[in-house]
Amino acid sequence: MPDPAHAPLRLALVALAAAGGGAVNAIAGGGTLLTFPALVALGIDPLVANATSTVALWPGQLSSIWGYRDAIRGARAWAVRWAAPSVLGGLVGALLLLRTPRERFAAIVPWLVLGATVLFVSQRAIVSFAARRRARGTGGVAAGSVGTDAPGRPLPPPPAPFLAYQFAVAVYGGYFGAGLGILMLAALGFMGLTDIHRMNGLKNWGGLCVNAVAVGVFAASGIVDWPVALTMAVGAIAGGWGGARLAQRVPQQRVRQAIVAIGLASAVWLFLER
Repeated sequence: MPDPAHAPLRLALVALAAAGGGAVNAIAGGGTLLTFPALVALGIDPLVANATSTVALWPGQLSSIWGYRDAIRGARAWAVRWAAPSVLGGLVGALLLLRTPRERFAAIVPWLVLGATVLFVSQRAIVSFAARRRARGTGGVAAGSVGTDAPGRPLPPPPAPFLAYQFAVAVYGGYFGAGLGILMLAALGFMGLTDIHRMNGLKNWGGLCVNAVAVGVFAASGIVDWPVALTMAVGAIAGGWGGARLAQRVPQQRVRQAIVAIGLASAVWLFLER
């Protein structure tokens, strides 16, 4: 008897959800909050839904990177150093998903997403305050002050503490991933970046690295629903590219507002799912 989740109409609906998830991931992160509930609503086991969603959305991250290619020029040194903790953390998180009961980690996930959203809301004021204090202490312009991260300008490598932070975030991303982009955007803001489009491009690169290894682990484990994943991947590719292009045509303040809204919605959804 055919699996009801593989009915053409249901596959079309999850493809639409994946297109929305790909677009949301390109803009701010949180696409899992569209795809994961859609898969669970089809009657797919939550563990399988989580792995399938990760596999399905990953091609969308590839297309969104292409959409942000102009915004991240000059950031090669940063991207190379950011990749290592992202890949390692994603591997640890994916293995934890397969070996650890979800409930133990899910209890703290809403707080992580909510905290990251609050950090993102306040990061501009905090970074500006820190920059003024550094400038007073050195008599010059502080590194990482507003305007130093415009697309095309060389971006210094990330400091070691932020690499450690990214590893921890990547562990979470490999495990579940909802709100992963919000957590990375908060870190980028505290590093002194201010151009939201460059931040989004770098955030998408980090997510691409995190999920690349997670996709490999989930595929090898045999828990991916491949008919659903492949159908969703088509929608995710279209949504990822379209979201990246759309975000760069919208005023930065509007994009920031969308990021905050997505972060708060993510936290509420996760609290309700506990």
